[in-house]
Parts: sequence; C-alpha cells; structure tokens
Amino acid sequence: MTHNTPLSPRPLRHLSEIHRRVMTAAQLKSHGVATAEMNEQCRPGGPWQQLLPGVLLLHPGPPTGEERLHAALMYASRERTPGVPAQPNAGEEHAAPAYPEVMITGLAALTLHGFSATPPLTALDTVDVLVPRMRRLRSAGCARILRTAALPTPRQVTGIPVAPVPRALADAVAELTDASAVRRLLTEAVRGGHCEPASVVRELNRAKLLGRPHVVDAVDSLLAEGRAIAEDRLYAMVHEHGLPDPVWNVDLRLPGGPHLGGLDAYWPEQAVAVELDTRAPRQEEDALWSEYARKRETLERLGITVVHITPKKLRDGTEQQAAVVRTALMAAADRDPAAYVVVLPR
Repeated sequence: MTHNTPLSPRPLRHLSEIHRRVMTAAQLKSHGVATAEMNEQCRPGGPWQQLLPGVLLLHPGPPTGEERLHAALMYASRERTPGVPAQPNAGEEHAAPAYPEVMITGLAALTLHGFSATPPLTALDTVDVLVPRMRRLRSAGCARILRTAALPTPRQVTGIPVAPVPRALADAVAELTDASAVRRLLTEAVRGGHCEPASVVRELNRAKLLGRPHVVDAVDSLLAEGRAIAEDRLYAMVHEHGLPDPVWNVDLRLPGGPHLGGLDAYWPEQAVAVELDTRAPRQEEDALWSEYARKRETLERLGITVVHITPKKLRDGTEQQAAVVRTALMAAADRDPAAYVVVLPR
C-alpha cells in the first residue's frame, strides 16, 4: 500500500483522480478499509490526514484548493448520502461525482467563476457551502455551512457545483465589512459581464443586506456602473444594426406645459422613444415603477411609442431588441401624427 492509495480489495481506477486523494470514511469502508486502519494511517506523521469529520486526505502535506473544495462538498453531502456518492459513469474517469443539494458559494464560488478581486482558493480560510435549511449539519474545519430555504440551480465549474454569481456575491458580502472590498466585487460582477445589477440587488435584498451603509454605498456605485454599460450597449445596438440615429438622453416637454420625462433615445420624426429600465429591485421601488408606468401612459396618449428595454435584454438579445425598435419606427407611418413636444438635452 502506498500513501496515495487506500488498502482495498476493490480497484480505484473508476474514481477520478481527485477522488483517489480525498475520500469519506464511508467510501473507504466500502473499499475494505477498516476504521482501525484509517486511524493508523491518520496518526501524527502518518501518510493520511483527516480534513473534516468523516473526510480524509490520502496524502501528507497541505491540501490543494481543489481538494479542500471537494472535501467540503463531501462533508456537506455525507449525511444525505451516507453510502458511497455517485461515481463517474464508465468511460468518464475524469467526470465529477454528484453532490446532491449542496454547492460552493461565497468567495470560493466567485473565484471559481473567474473573479480577479477574490483570493485564490488556497488563501481562503473557509469554504462556504450552501445547503437546504433543514439539514442537520454544523460548520467544521474549513467548511462553513450556510443554509437557505430555496437552493438556487448551481452551475458546474470544473465539475464542482457552484452557486450563481448573484447568490455567491450575497453570501460573500454578508461576511465583509470593508466597503472597498464590497465595491470591488459588485463592480467586477457587472463590468465583467457575470450578471446584471438588478439580479445582484435582488439577492442582497433577500439577504437583508441593504440596511448596511457600506453595502448601500457599493450598490449605488454598482447601479451607476450598470447604467453606463447599458447605455453603451444601446448606442452599439443602434449603430451595429443600422438603425437611424436618434437624439440621445433628452427630456420631453409640452410647449409651455409640464415636463413629460427623460428618455435614453428618441426619434422625433417617428415619435418613437427607448427607455432603459435600470431600476434596482428594492422593496421601496414600487413607487418608482408607478412613475415609469405613468410616464409611459402619458407619452403614449400623446402618440409617442415607448420601447422599454432592460439591460439583460440588451445583453442577451440585442438583435431581437433592435428588431423591436425597427418595427416601431416602420409602423410610425401608419399611425396618426403625435402631439408636438419640445425636445431638450438632459
């Protein structure tokens, strides 16, 4: 027996490499390794070590970042699946086993998603693991257990189930008190194209983090960043899809009358407007949505067609949104002329 391979009557070739280095006690027993043998191998100075309760590292020395991730997932999964977890199918030696109803979240998840503002995996003191609320499981060693009433759908990153970026951000921000660190994470999430500001703010709101001043300041920066990116995408959409040039960022008024509202793009000859919906989904913003709706109704009563576009639609469906605007511009010839309005720079 080498220090890398457990004493076993069953071959381990069907296991991926990482699962020849990190195994649960239940898995080792299923391969014929008795508890006494495990204890002997894990003695001080021995070839194995216990990383977490019931999870063993089958080599001496510090664990790699990947080994810590899998150890935390094995620890969080072991109560639900006390036997041997699902293994790769035949011919899929390097596929990862299933980790049902658990996933990596927090800073470790953001690192896996490719964030540059987060530490490398080996530098993290803890690995956050998201589990269902009813699981009877405590944090231990490097594994910090976070519970949730509704698990999000994980993404598979190098065979590891990882929480979506908005949820991972919320779990990371909950542990951070440094305003600049929070701002860097939120900014990278949007600037790096990982997600839209609205989805981030929604998760922060669910986590009841919007009452923390340093988080609110970071969210304000995030929303400004998100609006700037959305405006750039709108400008690119108009030019890349051959739409006629609008007037940008204008206010409309009735002659000698009230202010009608600001618009991101407006085609005066066709009386077609585009408005970006960059509202953050906060609890107090029902009033803001009512204001959006009132403005749209007022403009449409005046014969102005308003195309409402979210940043997500601009990012994921630019061609479709350009087609919507083009259709509105072409339909202008069949409509009654719109009321005369004054167009002013915003």
